[in-house]
Amino acid sequence: MTTYYACSTARGPAGVAIIRVSGPDVATVITTMTLKPVPQPRHAVLRYVVDPVSHERLDQALVLYFAAPASFTGEAVVEFHLHGSAAVISAVLSALAKLDGLVAAPPGAFTRQAFDNGKLDLAEVEGLVDLIAAETEAQRKQALHQIGGQFSNQYEIWRHALVHALALLEAEIDFAEGEDDVPAGISGAVGNKVAALASNIRTHLDDRQIGEKIRNGLSIAIVGAPNVGKSSLLNALAKRDVAIVSATPGTTRDVIEVGLNLAGYAVTLIDTAGLRDTDDAIEAEGIKRARARADMADLVVDVITPENATARYTEHSLRVMNKIDEYGLSAGLHDDAIYISVKTGDGLTALIQHLVEWATTRLNINEAPIITRHRHRILLENCAAQLEAAAAHTRDSVLAAESLRLAARALGKITGRVDVEDVLDVIFSSFCIGK
Repeated sequence: MTTYYACSTARGPAGVAIIRVSGPDVATVITTMTLKPVPQPRHAVLRYVVDPVSHERLDQALVLYFAAPASFTGEAVVEFHLHGSAAVISAVLSALAKLDGLVAAPPGAFTRQAFDNGKLDLAEVEGLVDLIAAETEAQRKQALHQIGGQFSNQYEIWRHALVHALALLEAEIDFAEGEDDVPAGISGAVGNKVAALASNIRTHLDDRQIGEKIRNGLSIAIVGAPNVGKSSLLNALAKRDVAIVSATPGTTRDVIEVGLNLAGYAVTLIDTAGLRDTDDAIEAEGIKRARARADMADLVVDVITPENATARYTEHSLRVMNKIDEYGLSAGLHDDAIYISVKTGDGLTALIQHLVEWATTRLNINEAPIITRHRHRILLENCAAQLEAAAAHTRDSVLAAESLRLAARALGKITGRVDVEDVLDVIFSSFCIGK
């Protein structure tokens, strides 16, 4: 087993920096770096941290020791809570590098230890990745549910049901028909259970991709004719100058994207080229990209003005009437459009509230587990397909059992129970150093 060390807090001047060491050599690290015995687990002690060769004092720190397996990694762990200067961090890391057997932790090394020691399953590890990267309240809540095992528990319930069904089929295959210890009619009973399980997973998959939308963010494309105020609206919603605003038609020729925290939900606002007929090859390409991006967006905001009020991108787009100040119109919801003036700010509050309500409705979730990653969705699709295949093999227990084995393998890859070596390196490499 390897003993890893790394700084687990962000670099830069700070009040406190934490250097973590995890592995079988932690006791030696403590006695060598503090010249005192290993402290009582989970009790903070104030000690000088010294160079292991010269015994020069490097800093005065709080030292926290966690005995295995009662730690985040499942290994023995020590944390040195140091003063957060670059010089202190560098000195202590250099001192640790002098100790035999210690290895500077690569990205995700501590979390990989936790996974290997059964402290976290793979879905919980991915939840931890998402929690570290969370930028909105919805992302934080979803990641916390995943770390807490809410998703894994559901998948494990299904996996256990699968394993049980597979065991019944294996019994039917291995024992001759008529044996006293093998119940009659196993295939029919298993078929009903498998069909029900496949139905449950299909229902789980029919979730409008809410979890992935929370994790990755919704997209809102702003479209319309040239000079209706699309770029100005983008800047107003983003509250900074992101797009160039000009009275010259065709200024925006490429897709411009900006991230926004909309009442706790991650949203990407997309400014697009003005939609019109043109002989300019570059502008035409921009319009082509604008339409393609709008067609993929979760919501299209169709910006119009009183001059072109009949324009409509799609039947389902949100129509926004801009420049009402130039025509003496009042802000608010009129007919099927929200009336605003980006120039004066009138109606922007109503528009933002409408977008908040849309996002809240679009991403409305209950306490049931939801799918958060495309990887999970593909594996669940594979699992459901194999379950349906098993249910269809009513006259061939061998084929049904093979389909169940494939279904269990797909489900197990979500939590890391089976055959996950091909995905582990990709997942753990997404961590920062020291986590």
